[in-house]
Amino acid sequence: MSFTKLGLSQPLLRAIKDQGYTTPTPIQEQAIPLIIQKRDILAAAQTGTGKTAGFTLPILHLLSHSKPHMQKKQIRALVLTPTRELAAQVQESVQTYGKHLPYKSTVIFGGVGINPQIATLRRGVDIVIATPGRLLDLASQKAIDFSQLEFLVLDEADRMLDMGFIHDIKRILKMLPPHRQTLLFSATFSSEIKKLASGMLHHPALVEVARENSTAEQISQVVHLVDRSRKRELLVKLIRDNNWKQVLVFTRTKHGANRLTKQLEEAGITAAAIHGNKSQGARTKALAGFKANEVSVLVATDIAARGLDIESLPHVVNYELPNVAEDYVHRIGRTGRAGKLGEAVSLVCVDEHALLRGIEKFSKQKIKKVAIQGFSPNPDIKAEPIQNGSGGGKNRNRRQQKRR
Repeated sequence: MSFTKLGLSQPLLRAIKDQGYTTPTPIQEQAIPLIIQKRDILAAAQTGTGKTAGFTLPILHLLSHSKPHMQKKQIRALVLTPTRELAAQVQESVQTYGKHLPYKSTVIFGGVGINPQIATLRRGVDIVIATPGRLLDLASQKAIDFSQLEFLVLDEADRMLDMGFIHDIKRILKMLPPHRQTLLFSATFSSEIKKLASGMLHHPALVEVARENSTAEQISQVVHLVDRSRKRELLVKLIRDNNWKQVLVFTRTKHGANRLTKQLEEAGITAAAIHGNKSQGARTKALAGFKANEVSVLVATDIAARGLDIESLPHVVNYELPNVAEDYVHRIGRTGRAGKLGEAVSLVCVDEHALLRGIEKFSKQKIKKVAIQGFSPNPDIKAEPIQNGSGGGKNRNRRQQKRR
């Protein structure tokens, strides 16, 4: 199917053509016509499937077919995301596809000054992309008016629940007009997501383009068993021997990310860290350097696993496995995007064998184990309890994350 068959307006088709796209992805092909029909939708799609354009394109289309009633502080569309990086990615999509349309959008998140955001809202915007905490801050100061809201999108809804945003989401929902079109996107249809959807969606259409809890087929996955003390050495060997130029490496904690970044730099490999304790400026600079191939290795915690949109990223390494199996799917989903092939490598020590079994059970597959000569684990080393850090799973300190 061609984009021209989806019913989108000419300015949007021009913007799509400008980007060199001709054929929609499966999630776009299914979701766009339903959204244009003003249906609420509950959509499940793996990361990298084009779901962001799957809702930005039809929302821009519908905005152009309804009469604006904008006053200062009033907004027409709201997109909620769990992280700053994902919010920035959605904003980029809105600007890319809306460049031939007269709509104004802005992105709102914590970690930066609130006054410029208030000033932007006062001047009037159509579309707001926001993280929940900062949006509530602005609402408490009466800096934003939801009374004329037409569209609400919850992007990466499962991640928002995992990060403890459920109470914030419920507070926001109470502020919104009941007569609106609501779109909920999630990587998986967990029981918690279904419960959330039942309370906010009106006779939703169900859109699902991948097997539940599956990992993308175009991503090759491999596990290297190695002692915990030799992981850094093995990572350096893999990068050098395979001449990897762009690698996204995941650690469990912020401190671990900083330490590994320093160790890689000492080994002569350009690296940068990205996690919740970094300022927004530092995170933006690190990501820009990585995308421009000025930095070979980007070391991240799970807070950064969603929203990192890096075109043609070839390699993802789990330096440490995540405490929550679902996070593994989101981590490796940074590679193998838009139909391209990708490689996901996990360095697994004896402490993480139970986590690996949980990942295999969750994703319904056995991941190939490949021994690296000289790095076989010492059978005398016994497993130790894993210390859960702020980059870990569902038990992480939610209060620290809420305003991200």
